[in-house]
Amino acid sequence: MTRDNSDTMHKILTLNNISPAGLEHLPREDYEVASEIQHPDAILLRSYNMHDMEIPSTVKAIGRAGAGVNNIPVDAMSRQGVPVFNAPGANANAVKELVIAGMLMAARNLTRGWDFARSLEGTDDEIHRTVESGKKQFVGFELPGKTLGVVGLGAIGVQVANGALALGMNVIGFDPGITVQRAWEMSSDVRKAASVEELLAAADFVTFHVPLVDATRNMVNAERLRLAKDNVVILNFSRNGVVNDEAVVAGIDSGKVYAYVCDFPSNLLKDHPRVITLPHLGASTQQAEENCAVMVAEQVKDFLESGNIRNSVNFPEMFMPRNGEYRLAVVNENVPNMLGQISTCIAEAGLNILDMLNKSKGDLAYTLVDVDSEVPPACLEQIARIEGVLAVRAL
Repeated sequence: MTRDNSDTMHKILTLNNISPAGLEHLPREDYEVASEIQHPDAILLRSYNMHDMEIPSTVKAIGRAGAGVNNIPVDAMSRQGVPVFNAPGANANAVKELVIAGMLMAARNLTRGWDFARSLEGTDDEIHRTVESGKKQFVGFELPGKTLGVVGLGAIGVQVANGALALGMNVIGFDPGITVQRAWEMSSDVRKAASVEELLAAADFVTFHVPLVDATRNMVNAERLRLAKDNVVILNFSRNGVVNDEAVVAGIDSGKVYAYVCDFPSNLLKDHPRVITLPHLGASTQQAEENCAVMVAEQVKDFLESGNIRNSVNFPEMFMPRNGEYRLAVVNENVPNMLGQISTCIAEAGLNILDMLNKSKGDLAYTLVDVDSEVPPACLEQIARIEGVLAVRAL
């Protein structure tokens, strides 16, 4: 349980190198940003593993400059009333381009052809003759008319689907939790699959854009591969573990799977002639890193200064324009009569409520209240003592 009367200067701890393009959105007169800092108000990171880290009790927000949050103890942060922000969609174009590159590399046997060309020896005339006699082993196929199956239609999946359509491909998608926003962004030409099995049976290429959770672990396995179309190409630029590597390699060796393209090398995969492994390049572009850093810095800044929530994985989406100078932010367990108890405390402090917004997400509820005068410390203490209140701040 925490209580905070926010100081003017906010302290931000960085656990990885964060693009200067993002840090520029945290002005030096209001923010102290460093890789070593005592009593931080927020933490910014990329891939740093926080699970074994002792997180300071002063932390009010965590910002991940990327989409996945497997490296952050989200449940523990929720119990402490700390929102975890990410940057969905900021790296979508980078991943989309890599998926398209992966399909082209697999379809045209580009990596095997490159290895062949690099191994050539002799005079130029001898090399040219060897090329002409050897190129037939790398004959591929073109993408137009082929069907791409997209599992996961979030920011990245939608861009991949739309990009494949622009290449003349047919697209089938599966995502039981697609949002209205993503549905609006996606072309109406994308056909809907009722299950992963239906998608696999129809697709020449299958790409995954889902988080790694219990429901998605080993989503492609030996049983599902038996239902897949012959000569299917599997692409995984999502998370290691979504695809069962052993099952896919067995599928390649049996002739069921044409190729496997992924971002997660291993001893099993890296030397297989029909597997293309890349060193986790999905979001590795300058533009993606800058976009992620800017997005997450803005979100953490808005939360620290105004209490607003955008793109949090554990808190409800919340935005309330300021109505007056004084604001109260309360995080609590999502149980009955919390709002009544909070309002009673405010009334007993002689404060008039100018505006209020309350939303919930799962087991958490979050309330913003604008009042007509400064919230006295005694009121904050009283709200903090309410059973189920996890955090309270006066802004």
